[in-house]
Amino acid sequence: MSPEERHGEGPDSHPSSPQPKEDNASAQGRRMGERILQDAPRLGPSDEFRFGCHPGVSCFGMCCGDVNIVLTPYDVLRLRKRLGLTSSEFLARHTVIPFSKEQRLPVPLLKMQDDEKKSCPFVAEGKCTVYEDRPWACRMYPVGFASPKAGSGETPFFFLLEEEGCRGFEEQSTQTIEQWIQDQGIAKYDEMGALFQPLAFDQRLADGRELDPKQMEMFWMATYDLDTFRRFVLESTFLDRFDVSDEEVEKVREDDEELMRFAFRWLAFALSGKATMKLKDDANPESKS
Repeated sequence: MSPEERHGEGPDSHPSSPQPKEDNASAQGRRMGERILQDAPRLGPSDEFRFGCHPGVSCFGMCCGDVNIVLTPYDVLRLRKRLGLTSSEFLARHTVIPFSKEQRLPVPLLKMQDDEKKSCPFVAEGKCTVYEDRPWACRMYPVGFASPKAGSGETPFFFLLEEEGCRGFEEQSTQTIEQWIQDQGIAKYDEMGALFQPLAFDQRLADGRELDPKQMEMFWMATYDLDTFRRFVLESTFLDRFDVSDEEVEKVREDDEELMRFAFRWLAFALSGKATMKLKDDANPESKS
């Protein structure tokens, strides 16, 4: 699975949506990517589809359990704030990280409850208790988005996940893809996802480069464990080495979204050597972290 559910992973595409659990989530995501590129009807923003999801649908809430939901950095930011947790606390309590030989970056999945249904921890009495801050994948369902790898010649497209047992497609409600995305409050998630995408799909990683343990730790801290990254910036020698304005320091201190934007810029500098950060004139040019 991809680090970003919107840009989920397959060998030739990046399909995204909650995925049924398997022992190897990464391998399953790859196979699904292949099937989507080959078989899925391709939809655009103006295409209509019929679907409705509400308590009157007989299967309401059944899709919320026993699924692999890949969390984006912005998902984690929203959920941990909603729950009043630090990023480290949220990640420890509510995520798991699958490992496979195909996976080159740490990617958290939402941890389901240890019950027979593998229920979502945020569903209670048939309702989502974090609905306003639910993850991107939950908002988009049943719409997925396939973003083929650069250079493949494929055009990004939307598709529908018509899963067996879902009665939502029997409802009479119709909407366009564009209307669905607007109604589900996707804009901010897509905005932050677009900033993360170049890090998640760095060409050098696609070409087989692997991060060493220190780089993996840097990636995790600057994408998902933002409270730790904030301390790293404010309490280490970071500000002695990087040219950061007082205004930006204050944003990093007080604004989580600005902190995330700053973290992505630093990570692009530290891992890919991009000119997204500036060292102070007297700083050691070999020291990036």
